[in-house]
Amino acid sequence: MAYLFTSESVSEGHPDKIADQISDALLDNFLAFDQDSKVACETMVTTGQVILAGEVRSKAYLDVQEISRKVINEIGYDKDEYRFSGNSCGVISLLHEQSPDIHQGVKRENDEDQGAGDQGMMFGYATTETSDYMPLALDISHKMLQELSKLRREGKISYLRPDAKCQVTLEYSDENVPQRIDSIVISTQHDEFDSDEKMLKQIKKDVLEILIPQVKKQFADSIQQLFNDQIKYHINPTGKFVIGGPHADAGLTGRKIIVDTYGGKGAHGGGAFSGKDPSKVDRSAAYAARHIAKNLVAARVADEVLVQVSYAIGIAEPTSILVETYDSSKVNMSDGEIAKKVQQIFDMRPAAIEKRLKLRNPIFQETAAYGHMGKKPRTVTKKFESSYFDDVEKEVELFTWEKLDFVDEIKRVFEL
Repeated sequence: MAYLFTSESVSEGHPDKIADQISDALLDNFLAFDQDSKVACETMVTTGQVILAGEVRSKAYLDVQEISRKVINEIGYDKDEYRFSGNSCGVISLLHEQSPDIHQGVKRENDEDQGAGDQGMMFGYATTETSDYMPLALDISHKMLQELSKLRREGKISYLRPDAKCQVTLEYSDENVPQRIDSIVISTQHDEFDSDEKMLKQIKKDVLEILIPQVKKQFADSIQQLFNDQIKYHINPTGKFVIGGPHADAGLTGRKIIVDTYGGKGAHGGGAFSGKDPSKVDRSAAYAARHIAKNLVAARVADEVLVQVSYAIGIAEPTSILVETYDSSKVNMSDGEIAKKVQQIFDMRPAAIEKRLKLRNPIFQETAAYGHMGKKPRTVTKKFESSYFDDVEKEVELFTWEKLDFVDEIKRVFEL
């Protein structure tokens, strides 16, 4: 029997995503000036206030107020009428030093024996539904809001404000193949209009005539066909969305972990990513698990793969590695046998993950909106300014866990 499946995304101006971006901007700055920094930074945003809390062990000293304000202004909260502005908000720092009890469990005489920064389980997932091996409903949701942000920043839809959400529902066949888009929900913050009726009419017109065509053409023909005249659109269904951002809802780091990963497909271990340096396996092992799953699918081991890895705090070797192929395997092996092969190919000790994916670099602010998975790996040059140290300019690789650099090795080991 056919079924419906839904995923959502939120914009960079959503309160929780503001918090994530501030946390990761601080992390990047710590790593830029001290690559060995240990960071667990939480952020809360609310009306006119930013509160920073957490633990840091680093040689670097940062102007956390300046960094936070820059992030907020770049998102687009730079007007007092939004009741939250990078120019005028208060920034309170409650950051303190990392617990020595945790530090002694992570630090080892031999760097390769570095222990996991916490216990827990992490998941990676990949599917053939899209060219970037991501679930389709989430991929559409992300692209809708990325395009909406682009239209706002370029002034092509001038009344838009930074806060927005999107939700996409797909109909699947019994064979788990997307058949059509059933519904799309778009809620976007906007300027005041002369009347609510005029506002709704204009937003619906711009969504249907500008946004949807721009998003649709980003996909292959097979996915474009899922956009049809039968889609149910719910556009700003509350009728008005002038008051948004942190003035409407407090935002917290790590409260959009499903948006950050697979939109409800696969599984999630529960640990957030943003603000955490890569010694925290909540982040680094989740990236490594995605890297494994994506390369397995790209190598045609299976059409859909879930990888689970788990750790004990202070211990380098994982306590378990599991592979689930959802009966989509293309090789004559059980999922348990596939998992054994994965362990031969990928070193999942925390230090090995950091080295393989180049995670001791300032590469994390770019992950903090529109998902940590599914983006194209690329090399960029980033500059970090400081009143306390010499400025740093670094060429870094972003989204290394999205590289298909193990496909050949997987094919060799699996004799494909």
